[in-house]
Amino acid sequence: MAEDSAQERTEQATPKRREDARRKGQVPRSRDLNSAAVTLAVGAAMYLLGSQIAGRLSGLMQRGFSLSREQATDLSYLLPALGNAAGEGLRACAPVLAVALLAALLAPMVLGGWNFSRQALAPQFKRLNPLEGIKRMFSVRALVELAKALAKFGIVALVAALVLWNEAPTLMALGREPLTQAIGHALTLAGQALLATTGGLLIIAGFDVPYQLWQHAKQLRMSRQEIREEHKESEGSPEIKSRIRQLQQQIASQRMMQEIPTADVVVTNPTHFAVALRYDEKRMRAPVVVAKGADLIAARIRELAAEHGVPLFEAPPLARALHRSVDIGAEVPSSLYVAVAQVLSYVFQLRVARRAGMPPPPRPVVKVEE
Repeated sequence: MAEDSAQERTEQATPKRREDARRKGQVPRSRDLNSAAVTLAVGAAMYLLGSQIAGRLSGLMQRGFSLSREQATDLSYLLPALGNAAGEGLRACAPVLAVALLAALLAPMVLGGWNFSRQALAPQFKRLNPLEGIKRMFSVRALVELAKALAKFGIVALVAALVLWNEAPTLMALGREPLTQAIGHALTLAGQALLATTGGLLIIAGFDVPYQLWQHAKQLRMSRQEIREEHKESEGSPEIKSRIRQLQQQIASQRMMQEIPTADVVVTNPTHFAVALRYDEKRMRAPVVVAKGADLIAARIRELAAEHGVPLFEAPPLARALHRSVDIGAEVPSSLYVAVAQVLSYVFQLRVARRAGMPPPPRPVVKVEE
């Protein structure tokens, strides 16, 4: 069908589709935004902490080149010294590295948030298909990425050229400064250059972020048929739901039939309706309907009642009222108290009379306002 094709995916993704894509690792990402954030963080750290880092690196260089003849030829001294120097150099640069790591972790929160997906880590052998690779190379997305790369290179090159042009006298003067001051000044200049470069990267990210959001939404679009299939999967097909209802009704009917032997009386229509009542004055506030039914179910209720010696009481208005207004397991409403009390009183008197071998009591005339 035409509406099922990829070209007809005009509907917005459902929440379930978005959640499934997120579990697969498909979230909007902008590498340009991440690059800009890391560059900005590193540039600011170098600009603010350049003098402190320069002091530690200067001392490290002085100690590294201040070796005696014996130390310079002693491998047992040089190897530990090299390790100590490397550790001290890393500790000196640790603030910048920590800021870069923090920026790399926080930047994705702006677009798509953090997301860890095991499915994304699984190998995808279809990516090894040369034809698919060629399609990706000549796709619209590849052209956009190429344009962004060229724009990024041009902007960064332009900013770098301007920085070098403006700071050329300062850079040339570094050779005449003391070592510690020169290192600190160089780090400060590098930080300024990175901050200037960040401005260009932010311009690119300003175009890339909306594009990535649009591209992600486009990839997740669905056809109307896909939405119907998803709804069917989540809600269940009508056939399965109908079958479940049938099974539930069967189970409820079986439980209801099991309660009939415990009833005190079955009120009948006499053929169309049958309602079984039970009353225990010590545990119940009012009589309870334990079973009810019409036509075939009513006939089965009467059969079970006869098999277990439960008396039948013919009262069509009361049977209709109970069947219509009272659910199984519910108490009889107050409007039917008098009529039900007449029936139960007669049944209890009949039970006593049978045990004593006495004639049955007179049958009451039950009246119900329908």
